[in-house]
Amino acid sequence: MTRATHPRGAATPLLSLVLVLAAALPLAGCGGPATTHHKPGTTHEEASGSSGTLLPARDESGHRLREVPAATAPTVRVEARPDTEGGWNIHLTVERFRFTPDSTGGAALPGRGHARLLTDGRETARLYGDWGHVPPGARTLTVRLHADDHTVWAVAGAPVQATVRLDGAPAAPPSPRPSDTATAPAPATTAPPSPRPTETGRTVTLTIAGKTVEPPPSRIELKKGERLTLRVTGDRADTVHVHGYDREVPLSPGVPAALTLTADRTGLFEVETHESGLLLTQLVVR
Repeated sequence: MTRATHPRGAATPLLSLVLVLAAALPLAGCGGPATTHHKPGTTHEEASGSSGTLLPARDESGHRLREVPAATAPTVRVEARPDTEGGWNIHLTVERFRFTPDSTGGAALPGRGHARLLTDGRETARLYGDWGHVPPGARTLTVRLHADDHTVWAVAGAPVQATVRLDGAPAAPPSPRPSDTATAPAPATTAPPSPRPTETGRTVTLTIAGKTVEPPPSRIELKKGERLTLRVTGDRADTVHVHGYDREVPLSPGVPAALTLTADRTGLFEVETHESGLLLTQLVVR
């Protein structure tokens, strides 16, 4: 029987082709889509981008504030309409801002994120659009804008938010920025939102129960040189501190404490507790 034979070099071209293809496969992968390691639905830009400056201050729920210039900051207004089945239907009007539910949990990009609802000073819900509902029983509603990474958009050290009263009482003092204006059903009375100054100055009374402040945190408008007394009663030992003025007073459970100062510096100043980090109010001195 005659056996077929093959020249020694006949297999060399085939082997070379296999080696070339094997080497080319890893190279083809480098030209494919980039691998992502961030949350599904979040683009690479969202996962790596950032905006503004993180501040050490936090809101009532512990979220850091993210400072942005007023000229480019988002704004929000809120309108509350009674629901025929109870509660309130609320409508938000935002500027330089859009809701991005698909990117929640990603990085902070300018003018993007979601809103959070605080009823009577406590966070109760999120909004990923411009309509929402508040159940009956709430007296005060605050709508606050958050970035995708859950930080709070802020201007001049204060959250971008809007507050409206739901019980027919006057709204909180207006903010010096458009983002804090709000509309609501006309109240039956026109009483001032805070006590009138007297010869001895103005007195504001605050009560702390757990993480709730009554009345809910708002802004106290003061004229430069005006005298203010804060009377604070808490349910635990703590210290009340006025930022910018470096004034403080210790708190004992159930015992009212008074802190009196003369508003001789203009600007926006936060009043909070040291141990619990609870925002009590803000002073706007003009």
